[in-house]
Amino acid sequence: MNKGVKGLILAAIMVLLVVGYYAYLSNKTADNKEEVIQLTATQEVLSRDLQRSYPPSPKEVLKYYSELTMSLYNEEHDDKDVIALAQKARELYDADLLANQTEEQYIRMLAEDIDEYKKEKKTISSYSTSSSVDVEYYTRDNSDWAKLSCIYTLRQETKLASTQEDFLMRKDTEGHWKIYGWVVSPIEGKSE
Repeated sequence: MNKGVKGLILAAIMVLLVVGYYAYLSNKTADNKEEVIQLTATQEVLSRDLQRSYPPSPKEVLKYYSELTMSLYNEEHDDKDVIALAQKARELYDADLLANQTEEQYIRMLAEDIDEYKKEKKTISSYSTSSSVDVEYYTRDNSDWAKLSCIYTLRQETKLASTQEDFLMRKDTEGHWKIYGWVVSPIEGKSE
């Protein structure tokens, strides 16, 4: 073989090695980025910017509220996380509901309720909101209102139980549905 052909073959091998090494490094960097992006459920619900991306419907508000609730009651948190989650939940509340207690009172009562759940070894295993067609809309006192329900499945060790909460929401001046209040209702077909 002449020197030119050997040089060409050697150059091709060198190019393949360089391209292969570059591909290896690129994949390794991509793998590292995927690991960094993994968020806990708490980080995920806290990362939502409600100023820019407020839930567009009563059902979506209730879904987000339920995600916050599951995070609060199911995960281990330090005081800072509980406060951040509580503040995020309060962003979903109507001004009249917020006026019923200070932020400090709300956080204190919430922390006590979470502690009680933990002592009783209870968690919220799932939730199911009303379907969009089951949301009842109406207008009263120049305000738009919506009624809808959510069924929460609670687990206490090996026992399962369900509770239904009926929510009332009012649209604020910015067009956002805010939680006005809720009550625990008996689940149809079950006696309590």
